[in-house]
Amino acid sequence: MSTRDALWAALREVRDPELDEPVTDLGFVSECDVDGRGQATIRLRLPTYFCAPNFAYLMAADVYDAAWRVPGVTAVDITLIDHFAADEINAGVNARDGVAATFPGQTMADALDDLRVTFLRKAVMASHERVCRRLLTGGMALDELARTRLGDVPASPELRRLVDRRRELGLPHTPDAPLLVDPDGAPVTPDQLPLYLRRAQSTRVSIDINASLCRGLLETRYGTPAQRGTASGVDLPAAVPAS
Repeated sequence: MSTRDALWAALREVRDPELDEPVTDLGFVSECDVDGRGQATIRLRLPTYFCAPNFAYLMAADVYDAAWRVPGVTAVDITLIDHFAADEINAGVNARDGVAATFPGQTMADALDDLRVTFLRKAVMASHERVCRRLLTGGMALDELARTRLGDVPASPELRRLVDRRRELGLPHTPDAPLLVDPDGAPVTPDQLPLYLRRAQSTRVSIDINASLCRGLLETRYGTPAQRGTASGVDLPAAVPAS
């Protein structure tokens, strides 16, 4: 694998915190290149000029950190383009100043970690709903879900995503763990199940709608993801549909 391919693979691990999808699949990476000296050049773009600066900073900082972990990368240059806070975000991320120094006097710095946890919990609920919907469609009775373990569920990309997100949150994620747990890791009981699944469905629908809206706005602003190119003249891989 070339250093550039390894860099692209690393960026696929960076997610939009609200949408729980890779920034690469969403089309947020407009350039990704590494020169012969190991200098990584990455350009980011977002669906609108006024996308929330806290989310923009989080994604730019996560991309920066992911790039530095790639073997062969000796320097990283991150540039967010076409955003009202681009100058502040670019300077802060590349200087490793942290969000508090980047936006002095604002309270968002204290809330970023809480935001990550909040959206990660929503991602877990959405994955629960997707996995359960597949099981119910396949003929499983509703009351069986509360007795089902992760190891009982057929392998699928969505199950892998669910296990990964639960691991990130510190929730039970081994094969013998209950399929459904609440945000504190306690099993969802049969009497709690209907309400939990309704809330999970609402969460999943909200995430899916927001992801679709962001894709549409990005396409309107820059063209379709499949048409996006890079300043280095190398086409980026086509976007992968959401699962």
